[in-house]
Amino acid sequence: MQEKQLPRYQQLKELIIDKISSGALKPLERVPSENQLVKMTGVSRMTANRALRELNNEGYLDRKAGIGSFVSDFKVNSHLFEIKSIADEVTSRGSTYSSVILEQSLILPTNDLSRIMQINGTSQIFHIKMVHFEDSIPIQLEDRYVKRGFAPDFIKQDFSEITPSAYLSSISPLNEAEQVVSAITPSLSISELLQMKKDKPCLLITRKTWVRKVLVTYGKFYHPGDRYELLGNYGPIMRKKLSNKKHD
Repeated sequence: MQEKQLPRYQQLKELIIDKISSGALKPLERVPSENQLVKMTGVSRMTANRALRELNNEGYLDRKAGIGSFVSDFKVNSHLFEIKSIADEVTSRGSTYSSVILEQSLILPTNDLSRIMQINGTSQIFHIKMVHFEDSIPIQLEDRYVKRGFAPDFIKQDFSEITPSAYLSSISPLNEAEQVVSAITPSLSISELLQMKKDKPCLLITRKTWVRKVLVTYGKFYHPGDRYELLGNYGPIMRKKLSNKKHD
């Protein structure tokens, strides 16, 4: 039986989404206008308008009246809080950001990691482990795994110049994220890396991200529980962010 063909507006949407996911269209880059899409693809003006309008509603594009449509910057929002570069979080508070890389390598995953990342045990993945600082105080230990096929040049990056989150968002916008927040008693090594006092709790954020329904990253982010808290702002759009709780 012949497969049913998608409507023209849906085909056009898929074409634009593919270009965004592949990096051919990058965050904040302007996409072709309705008139340009009509000339390029042969669709009607109404079809082009519907495709761009729905992509805007779904968060892929940001349409600016009288200016045009731009690829969204894809600061992913979950029901917990906004995902953004830790460097941006720090500088937005007027503080100085820095980092120390502990490991940046290509590894074979363990059985548990293979299951989590939905790959076989012979598929190598990238691993980065680093500590992020605010005004020379450690605020986050990042322990992240990235699929090699998604970011083949990940190992070559200088993550003292750009955070992994910022780099990954620049090559392809994330379409979906899952985050779990929990309070844990950290191991001695984690406590030492975060310069935490004995018996102090640790805030652990476990995060998975997808592009076009394919899991591409998995990470654990540890924060000193006595220095940080999650704040929630509720309105037409709910956002939550990780913020610094200043010491007295």
